[in-house]
Amino acid sequence: MPKTLIGYARCSTDKQDLAAQQGALVELGVAPDRIYTDHGLTGTHRSRPGLDQALAAVRRGDTLVVPKLDRLARSVPDARDIADSLVARGVKLALGSSVYDPTDPMGKMFFNIVATFAEFEADLIRMRTREGMAIARARGKLRGKQPKLSVKQQKELCRMHDGGKHSISDLAELFSVSRPTVYRTLARHPDTT
Repeated sequence: MPKTLIGYARCSTDKQDLAAQQGALVELGVAPDRIYTDHGLTGTHRSRPGLDQALAAVRRGDTLVVPKLDRLARSVPDARDIADSLVARGVKLALGSSVYDPTDPMGKMFFNIVATFAEFEADLIRMRTREGMAIARARGKLRGKQPKLSVKQQKELCRMHDGGKHSISDLAELFSVSRPTVYRTLARHPDTT
């Protein structure tokens, strides 16, 4: 039975494109229909449907191919866990054109170093994001999630509710919002009720 190459590609945001990673995987010999992807999911979350499908697709003797280790995992423990589970199943892991060999001390060390840098990079991104949000908050630019309805719409919703002719469900349908949004709007304007 021929050994199969299974590819996995991931990008963190919906604005990023997977085409470059998919192209790299095809150049490494992975058939396009054997590439599993996650779009808009970070590597720090272990629950990723595309990765789960890729891991389920590989069989003993197959190779899981990822363009770079940071596409697979963003923490050392997660990277090791995935690599160890693949090795235990008799599946090889290829990082670009390099195949990870856990029996080779140099290969194992290289894998751990690359995983450490991927985790470090993820930590730096989180730190920069928190710092940027703190600066924006201090400048009054970050105010949290804005209400779905304008001030005028909120007043009208409250007025209609106070009239007693419209149920919460009616108001939700009329204003194209959820019932919890109607309840939150009424709670924000208790003086009108």
